[in-house]
Amino acid sequence: MSEFFFKLKSLLTKQDKQFLFGLLIFSILISAIETVGISIIMPFIEIASDFSVIHENEYYRYIFNYLSIDSDINFVLFFGIFLIFFYILRSLINLLYFYLINRFTEGRYHLLAYRLFESYLGMSYKNFVNKNSSILTKAIINEAGNLTTLISSVLFIVSEMFVVIFIYSMMIYINYKITFLLTIILIVNAGLMVKTISLKIKKAGVVRDEMQKSFYEIINKSFSNFKLIKLHTNEKNILNDFFKASEGYASANILNNTLVQVPRLFLEAIGFSVIIFIILYLVYKYENDVSSALSLITMFVLALYRLMPSANRIMSGYNKIIFYLKSLDIVHNDIMYDVENLGTKKITFENKIILNNVYFEYDVNNLILKNINIEIKKGDRLAFIGESGSGKSTLIDILIGLYRPSKGEVLVDDVEICDSNIRSWRSKVGYIPQSVYLFDGTVGDNVAFGAYYDGNKIDECLKTAKIYDYFNAKEGKDTHVGEGGIMLSGGQKQRIAIARALYTDPEILVLDEATSALDQEIESKIMDEIYDVSKDKTLIIIAHRLSTIERCEKVYKINNGYIQ
Repeated sequence: MSEFFFKLKSLLTKQDKQFLFGLLIFSILISAIETVGISIIMPFIEIASDFSVIHENEYYRYIFNYLSIDSDINFVLFFGIFLIFFYILRSLINLLYFYLINRFTEGRYHLLAYRLFESYLGMSYKNFVNKNSSILTKAIINEAGNLTTLISSVLFIVSEMFVVIFIYSMMIYINYKITFLLTIILIVNAGLMVKTISLKIKKAGVVRDEMQKSFYEIINKSFSNFKLIKLHTNEKNILNDFFKASEGYASANILNNTLVQVPRLFLEAIGFSVIIFIILYLVYKYENDVSSALSLITMFVLALYRLMPSANRIMSGYNKIIFYLKSLDIVHNDIMYDVENLGTKKITFENKIILNNVYFEYDVNNLILKNINIEIKKGDRLAFIGESGSGKSTLIDILIGLYRPSKGEVLVDDVEICDSNIRSWRSKVGYIPQSVYLFDGTVGDNVAFGAYYDGNKIDECLKTAKIYDYFNAKEGKDTHVGEGGIMLSGGQKQRIAIARALYTDPEILVLDEATSALDQEIESKIMDEIYDVSKDKTLIIIAHRLSTIERCEKVYKINNGYIQ
C-alpha cells in the first residue's frame, strides 16, 4: 500500500498536492454537512409530532424565544422551511465538490498523457528502438485515462470515508448498541467482498492489460503492412488473432463491470435487512408504543440510506483501483524513465570530424563496431559500404549523435561530442532514410515536420529537390499525400525527404541507403540532385550500389565491425 501511494504521489506536481489538500478540507466540510443533514431530521420529526417538546427542550426553547416566534406551529413551519433551504444548499455544495474532483481528475489525463509523450520523445534513440510503438501509444491513450479513473476512485474513497466516520459517530452517540451490530455486519460484508470479488477483479485487470496490448499490436502491424496482407490473402489468420485479443479484452471488462455491481446489490440487501431488523427490535422493545421511537427509527433509516451509497462507493472505488492498478505501474515507470538530459551549448563545424578508437555494443560483450578511426573533413563526400548487419547504419548513428560510443570519442574541431553540445550537433544534420514516412497531411507540413512553417522556404526546398513543378500542377504545398505517402511514388517520396532534410539548412547531409528501393534510372536522377544540392555540405552516404557512390572522394568498407 505504501508503494501504491508513493507512486501516485510521485506523479503529482506541487500544485496538484495543494489542490488535493484543499479538496481534503472540502471533503471534511461536506461530511459534516451530510451528518447534519441526517441528524437534523430527528429533532424536526420530534417537534412536528409533539409541539410540547419545543418548550420542554432547553435548546428548542432558546431558539423559539431568540427568534421571537409567536406560535408553536410557526416554529415548526420555520424549521421546515429552514430544512428545505439547507438541503438545497447541501446539494449545491455537493455539486461544486464533485465538479472540483472531476476537474482535477480529468485534468490529470491531459498532464499525464503529455508527460508520457514527453518522456517517450526524451528517450535516447538506443532505448527507443527497443520499444514497441503500439505499447507506447496504448500507454498515452488508455493507461493515462485508466490512471485518471484510479485517481478519481481514491478521491471518492477518501471523501466517502469522512462521511462514514461522521455519520457513524452520530449513530454511536444516538444508540451505540444498534450501531455496533451494524458495524460488525458491514465489516464482515466488506471482508467477504475483498477476499472474493476484489481478487477476481484484480485478475481481470491483469488480463485486460495483456489483451489490450495484443489489441494494439495487431492493429498497428496490420495497418502498417496492409499491402502484404492483401497480397498474402491472410486476413483470416490476422482476424482470428484480433478476435482472440478483442474477445479477451471484452471478457475482462464484462467480468469487471459485472462484479463491481455485487457490492452494491449485496450492501442494499444487507442495508434493508438491517433497517427491518431495527424496526422489529424497536417494536419488540416498545411493543405497541412505537411512536415514541419514531424519530429514532427515521434517523437510523436516513443514516443507513446515506451510508449504503458511501459504503458502495468505497467498495466500488477500491475495486476500480485494483482493476486499473497495472495502469499506475505502467504510467509511473514510463514517466520516471531516464530521458536524455541535453544541454544547449553550441558547437561549430569548420574543419573536421574525428572518430577516435570508437567501439560500440548494444548488449554486453557483443561488439558491433571495433576500434573505428576515421577523419572526415568539412565538405568531404564519403561513403560506407558493407554487408547487411556489418554496422554501417550504427556508425552513421554515432556520427550524427544518436548513439554514444561504448568506448572512444567523436571530436568535432577537437571538441568532444557530449551531452552539453549534442543537441547543437544534431541540428547540423539533414537525414534522408531508406524508408521515408510521410504522415497524412500536406506536402508543406511533411517538409516542415514540426518546425516553424515557412511557406516560401518550403517552396525553395521543393524546387531544390526538383518536385515543386509536380505539386504546383496540383495544389502546391497544400497537396495531401495520404498516410505513409500512399498517393505518391517512391521517387516522389524521396524528393520530399530531400526537401525535408534541406529545410533546416544542415551542414551535413546523410543518406542511409536512401535510394536502394528505387530503380536505377530514378536513383541516378535523385543522386544527381543530391550531389548538386550538397555542393556546400559534407555528404555521407550508406549504399549497396557502387553507382550511387561513384562521385565520393572516400569509400570505407565495414566488415565484421572493422574499417577496411
